[in-house]
Amino acid sequence: MAQTLASKRPPVGNFLGQPIYETITSHNGTYVFDRIARSIDGEFPLDQLGKDELLIRPGLIYRPLK
Repeated sequence: MAQTLASKRPPVGNFLGQPIYETITSHNGTYVFDRIARSIDGEFPLDQLGKDELLIRPGLIYRPLK
């Protein structure tokens, strides 16, 4: 099931035409932008994610806000 993500703040940048928000919120909590994922042949290997991190299209990795 897809998660609904939201941000109430303006984007801090963009990547491949999509906004990068400093923080996003889902029903699981608040996440902060950490880095851009490595792309290999147009795919994003999941082994680059840490525990509880989210990969959001088009390749943005968010970590839980502590």
